[in-house]
Amino acid sequence: MEKWKKILCNAERDPVKLAERFNLDPEALKQVNDMFPCRIPDTFLKKIKFPGDPLFRQCIPDPEELTSRKELMDDPLGEIRFKKCEAIVQKYPDRCLFLVSGECAMYCRFCTRKRKFRQSFVITDKDIDRATAYIREHSELRDVLISGGDPFLLDDDKIEYILRSVRSAPHIKIIRIGTRTPCVLPERITAKLVRILKKFHPLYINIHFNHPDELDEPVCRSLKRLADAGIVLGSQTVLLKGVNDSPETMKQLMWKLLENRVKPYYIFQCDMIYGTKHFRTPLSQGIKIMESLRGWCSGMANPHFVIDLPGGGGKVPITPDYLLNSQGNKKIFRNYCGEEYLYTDLADFDL
Repeated sequence: MEKWKKILCNAERDPVKLAERFNLDPEALKQVNDMFPCRIPDTFLKKIKFPGDPLFRQCIPDPEELTSRKELMDDPLGEIRFKKCEAIVQKYPDRCLFLVSGECAMYCRFCTRKRKFRQSFVITDKDIDRATAYIREHSELRDVLISGGDPFLLDDDKIEYILRSVRSAPHIKIIRIGTRTPCVLPERITAKLVRILKKFHPLYINIHFNHPDELDEPVCRSLKRLADAGIVLGSQTVLLKGVNDSPETMKQLMWKLLENRVKPYYIFQCDMIYGTKHFRTPLSQGIKIMESLRGWCSGMANPHFVIDLPGGGGKVPITPDYLLNSQGNKKIFRNYCGEEYLYTDLADFDL
């Protein structure tokens, strides 16, 4: 058995053992686990420094998950509404989401598909074939995002089959893969997997990173292996209370990602998913973080801060307001230091 599969087989799923390990209430963890099961690779567990640290909060069941508000929902992004077949969600005109796997290496406690923790989520071979037929039949599609679960939890042969099937549609120009395995199960990024991925350029991989402590030596090696294969890497981060909701933490994360050839792509306001009340941050904090990056970090380290609108409205960017005053063609802007500058918009009058 491959090393990554052994690690996955031995991943911690027992809330009682977690309670013993971190001196928590076993009954409380069991109650949460009954609704939202856990799975944590031991290699990730060992990186937790103390109960409640940023990595702990992302993976250990928390009784707060059972408290909610009416605004929080099971399907905040409207994926059920926009489902075209069992494995395809299409909300945008030129691209679709292709869900190929029902498993993840680690069950993140803030997952936007947390509803699937509570029910069987199985993508069959027939589902895959129906989905690829949909992609071939819809020539308006240019871009396919392969996600799940986690696509890299599939066997190599199945991954190659899916990629070849998607690439066979002549109108598909871009293939993206959304994964967290380089972060939580870096052993999965094997030489064989990378050889397969290289066959299907242009290929983009977006990886979910939330905290600089996630990027230890094995994780950085997995990123190097992918980048050396010519695969363009991006990161998607969720803004989470107690994990990364400080400007300094987010700066450290963005710098560390760039050092490892991963372009920061999105910071997401946490989706309005049931059981995430304790992770929520005000939008003002996200804007403050973006202000801490702009000008103080390279533009390469500045992702988009976005809300994925509830009900399937799609992503909208949230940006700090740098325009202070506008009178005719005279605009007053502030820069990253708070200094004011006059800008004359020459397009506003006849040159």
